[in-house]
Order: sequence, then C-alpha cells, then structure tokens
Amino acid sequence: MRVYPWRAWTASLLCLLLPGCAGYKLGSVQPHFMEGIHTIAVPTFRNETLIPRIEVLVADTVIRQIQEDGTYQVASSLDNADAVLEAEITQVLRRPSRSVINDVQATEEFDMTLVIHYKIIRRATGEVIDDKNATGTTSFFVSGDVNQDEIQAIPLAAQSAASHMVTEFGEGW
Repeated sequence: MRVYPWRAWTASLLCLLLPGCAGYKLGSVQPHFMEGIHTIAVPTFRNETLIPRIEVLVADTVIRQIQEDGTYQVASSLDNADAVLEAEITQVLRRPSRSVINDVQATEEFDMTLVIHYKIIRRATGEVIDDKNATGTTSFFVSGDVNQDEIQAIPLAAQSAASHMVTEFGEGW
C-alpha cells in the first residue's frame, strides 16, 4: 500500500479552511436593529434651512438610493410600511476652499456640506430604532452667480448624504 502524504495535508487544509466561510451569506444582510423590516415609507422631509424647496429633492434622492441599494422596498403609503423614515434637512453650509489667483478676497471654489437628521420608526410599535445624522459633501466652482452655482451643487451633496444614510441603515455602518 502506497502512502501519499500530500493527500493528508490537503484534507487537513480543507478541514481548516472551509469552516471559516460558514458565517458568510449571499444577498443583503440587514443590521440587527432593522430586523423584520422589509418596507420603508419615506414622507417628504422637513426643511430647517433658508434654502427654499429642497426637501422634495432630497427625499426623492434618498428614495432613489434606497431603491438602488435593494435591501428595502419603498412603501407606497404609511399603512403598507414596516418602518417610517422621518428626516429633516438641518444645515446646508458653504465654505470657501480656493481663492482666485492674485485676489485672495475672491473665492473660486466652495465646499458644500448638507446635513440630514433622520429617524427610523418601527410603524407597529412607534419605537425609534435609529436616530442619526447623515452628511453629504461636494465642491463647486464659481462661474458667475454664486447662489445659482450653489443651487446646482445641492443635488450632488444630497446624493452623497443619501448614500451615507442608506449605507448606515442598510448595512449597519
């Protein structure tokens, strides 16, 4: 009878490596606090800033991000939802980041930060299961009218905030 030592090593290696993959799952993995939630209602956000009419834009951006992520479905009404996402836009900050060459008083580029405070409420019990802030950032160049340039940059900051928000309650981090 011939003995093949490589077979014993291969079998031992497989026995050690395969159980290491036993904890992995395919598909979405909800965080523990979102257990049992499959649908989320997203009513229009509240706007606490001085920028008019951005609440619908930001809420629509969050809805699109939830749909792209695919972990949860967006409910058509509050009655069909397992949870409700209540949010308010608390700040839109604009800070200069680059000045014009030879003119330190004029700004060429701004950084924008959009802050959303949100709560996820379990509809059946009214329990607040997540209460956090999501921050989105972008930058924009001044092409003439700073206010118009800022308005055009808001969707980019909203997309960044929505991405952070959905990652937090979709994946838990």
